[in-house]
Amino acid sequence: MRPLAISFLLGWLASSAWADGPHDNIPLNVRPIPKPGVEVPADRAKTLEMGLAALAEKLSALKASHDAKTRDLAPDVEIYWKAVHDALTFNEFFGLKELDVADELLREGSERAEQLAQGKSPWTTATGLVVRGYVSRIDGSVQPYGLVVPESYGFQGKVPYRLDIWFHGRGETLSELNFIQDRRKKPGQFTPRDTLVLHPYGRYCNAFKFAGEIDVLEALADAQRRYRIDPELVAVRGFSMGGAACWQFAVHYADRWFAANRGAGFAETPAFLHYFQKEAAQPTWFEKKLYHLYDCTDWASNLFHCPTVAYSGEKDTQKQAADIMEQSLAEAGIKLRHVIGPNTMHSYHPAAAAEVERALDSIALLGRDRYPTAVHLETYTLKYNRMSWVTIEGMDEHWERSAVKAVLADASSLDVYTNNVTDLAFDFPAGFSPLDVDQPVSLLIDDQEVQLPAPLSDRSWHAQAHIDEGKWQAGPRPAAGLRKRHNLQGPIDDAFMEPFLFVRPSSEALHEAAGKWSAAELERAIHEWRRQFRGTAPVKSDKDITDDDIARCNLVLWGDRASNRLLAKIADKLPIAWNEETIKVGEESFAADKHALIMIYPNPLNPERYVVLNSGFTYREYAYLNNARQVPKLPDWAVIDLSVPPDALWPGKVASAGFFDESWRLKKAPE
Repeated sequence: MRPLAISFLLGWLASSAWADGPHDNIPLNVRPIPKPGVEVPADRAKTLEMGLAALAEKLSALKASHDAKTRDLAPDVEIYWKAVHDALTFNEFFGLKELDVADELLREGSERAEQLAQGKSPWTTATGLVVRGYVSRIDGSVQPYGLVVPESYGFQGKVPYRLDIWFHGRGETLSELNFIQDRRKKPGQFTPRDTLVLHPYGRYCNAFKFAGEIDVLEALADAQRRYRIDPELVAVRGFSMGGAACWQFAVHYADRWFAANRGAGFAETPAFLHYFQKEAAQPTWFEKKLYHLYDCTDWASNLFHCPTVAYSGEKDTQKQAADIMEQSLAEAGIKLRHVIGPNTMHSYHPAAAAEVERALDSIALLGRDRYPTAVHLETYTLKYNRMSWVTIEGMDEHWERSAVKAVLADASSLDVYTNNVTDLAFDFPAGFSPLDVDQPVSLLIDDQEVQLPAPLSDRSWHAQAHIDEGKWQAGPRPAAGLRKRHNLQGPIDDAFMEPFLFVRPSSEALHEAAGKWSAAELERAIHEWRRQFRGTAPVKSDKDITDDDIARCNLVLWGDRASNRLLAKIADKLPIAWNEETIKVGEESFAADKHALIMIYPNPLNPERYVVLNSGFTYREYAYLNNARQVPKLPDWAVIDLSVPPDALWPGKVASAGFFDESWRLKKAPE
């Protein structure tokens, strides 16, 4: 993201790295992202195809190897094949010079393949700029990440190293090809001494949300597996779109980082769109609730656990993000350290950069406070429900503010205040509990006294409490049907942050309109998954679904109970009835020949996973134009009026929509 010279009457002079101004506020006129590539000369295309075929043959041999290490390192080769293959296949060479880059990547990928076939992998012990890859658990795709490995890193040593995660800025032409080339050539904004720097790809241009968020966690896990990284010395940093990502990771995972350092970007959706994009957003009631997912202003108090240094150029439009976070932090009693580059637009001022580096180096001397005596946790969803030794396991109502303040008062007592919380857990692993082992723990929670068990002799402690008939009780809630819980709480988009599988119907739908709509939405979902999340959506026919698929994946069922045999199998176990004549939602009924159903729900065939009806990720092409728009568009369920065709905002007219309650039952939508 780069600064906009704003003049509403004359138009915005915006970089293509962000948005093109007011005409990007018109849903009926959405430019494609990424843009179409240039035409590849026939002779160059043929040469690339030959190179890809040769590399593919070598890859097949590596993947079939009996040597576990060879198979484990195959993604470090496959990222080169995928980068060139996708650029050629999907018309994503954005300039003729990128063809030369493709030649370079094929040569490097082929060289790695040949080395690996000989039992060698010199890039795994290289310092400087290194490109690695891993296989994502979400869709089985190979994804790249970059590393800066300091010269001081000794591969035979034992001392763990600090690692900084650096989130890149918006790049509408940042294909895998261009990302890998950047990571081969550019060290990035900061390369602190004796520090590894991890550059996640984030699955393209989504501000590291949804699958992009999981990419960061998967890339980090892969790097931690392969390098000596001190878990107490991991920081999150970024600028522009990467600054927005830094806010998000800092507030959602505050206890994982020793520090956060963001620059520019955005911190929430509505105010930023109004200020930066000049967009008069008119969200529905359920969109307003779903803004909470990525509106970092709502989670600001979590930074109690994450030392944070914000940076802004004095004249940067995106200073708005730090300013609005500063206000939210002040409401939580926290004063933001905000370093400002004098007379600076959308870049780091050298003196300010040095000040930021000094601050992070100082924080690193202490590292992460892994088990603080006081825990502050604020959330709006059980998706992000843990802070250090405190976990919220149940809420009165999702998408309303939920909070816990827990303090270890002394060696045998714990003081806790809660809001919108029904179930809690406390955890210290072996050796880390500060509580006495010879007596029960006295819990004072919301002015009620509860006795919890004492820690075990190994100094581990696990205890739970829940509300029953308005009173806190010790122990877990007795199992009694479905309840929303971590990673099983919705909304629809949550299904695509875990392994998922599109299930194609094998028969005709009850009604032609619904059948055509569902088929078109399925093809769109497959196409957009690759275009926006850079993977191949797994697809199977309903006839071919196995017990392993049901156990392992969130199943996305397309069609209706007549066309999709899995949907027919579970239809009577869903809270919304959909038969030949009607879709019945509580007291509301909709004609089945003119409507279709979108929904997320625990799979009746495996309540540990979701089932989704007729939907991929819910934000559409209009949201691609500004990363702050990339938030869920639909709640837990929606009935779609098929008389209005899909567009860049919606899959049709939303006739009705809502959330399920905490027991996955229908609840009345607001008037």
